[in-house]
Amino acid sequence: MRDQAEQLRERMLQQNKKTRPTRLVTVTSGKGGVGKSNFSLNFGLGLIERGHKAVLFDLDLGLANLDVLMGITPKKHLFHLLEPDTTVWDIIEHGPGGLEFIAGGSGFTQIMQLDDEKLDRLFSHLDPLQGYADTIIFDTGAGFSKESMRFMLSSDEVILVTTPEPPAITDAYAVIKMLHSRNPAVSIRLVINRASSEREGKMTADKLAMVSKRFLNMDIQSLGYVSDDPYVSKAVKLQRPFLLTYPQSQAARSIRNLVERYLDRPVTTDDSISGLKGFLARLRHFIR
Repeated sequence: MRDQAEQLRERMLQQNKKTRPTRLVTVTSGKGGVGKSNFSLNFGLGLIERGHKAVLFDLDLGLANLDVLMGITPKKHLFHLLEPDTTVWDIIEHGPGGLEFIAGGSGFTQIMQLDDEKLDRLFSHLDPLQGYADTIIFDTGAGFSKESMRFMLSSDEVILVTTPEPPAITDAYAVIKMLHSRNPAVSIRLVINRASSEREGKMTADKLAMVSKRFLNMDIQSLGYVSDDPYVSKAVKLQRPFLLTYPQSQAARSIRNLVERYLDRPVTTDDSISGLKGFLARLRHFIR
C-alpha cells in the first residue's frame, strides 16, 4: 500500500516539476533576538493560508527554536537522509496549520565535511521537493557563520530581518555588506520587525536602503514591517504561532501584508539558475 502511495506521489511530483517553480528563500538577521525564527514560522503559515505550499528548514544551529515555537519535538533531522532507505518524506515534520518543516539537527555543520558520495546522496534525496513546494524557507543562524553565508549566497533571495534599534540596524548593514562583497547581484529584501508604527518601519528600511545605495551602489528592497505587538510574546509562551492563535492581531495582519507583497513578485521559471536545482548547484560550488 505504501509503495502505491509513493508511486502516486512520484507521478504527481514529476508533473509539478514541469509546471510549478520552487523559490528558495533564506531568512537571516545581523544579530540574535530580533524575532527572525518567529517571522520565518508565521511567514510560512501566511503563505500556506494563501494556498501557497511552503516547507521550512530550521538551520539555526546555535539557537534552533522553531520546534519550541510550535511545541514539537522533531523525530528526525536532515542527516537522517544518509541512513539507508530514508527519504525526504520520512524526515518532514508536520506542524500546526499544515506547515511542514525539516530540522537541521546538531550535525548540520558536517555537511561541509561530507565526501562527494555522501553529498550527492544527501542532495539527491532533497530533489523531490522541487515542484512539491512553492517556496522553501531556510531559517538560518544570525550573523556570519560560514554555513549561513553559503545558504544565503545559494538561495534565490535573502530576507533580512532587523528591528529599529541602532545595534540591530548596524548588524543588518554588516550582513548586506558581506553578501555584496561575495555577490553584488544578491537579492535582499528587508523586514523590519517590532516596528512601533508604519512610519518607523518605513524610516528604518529607508535608512538601510539609503546607506546601501550610497556606499555599495546596491538597491535594497523592503518587504515591509511587522508591528510590535504584545500578542506575539503571548503566543510564544503558549508555544503557538501568533498567526493562528491571534489571527486578528496587528502582527498577524502585518504578516499577511508581507505575504501579499512577496507573492506579487514574479518568479523565474529557469530551473538552471533558480529553484532547488540552481540552489544545490550553487551550494555545492561554495562547499567545494
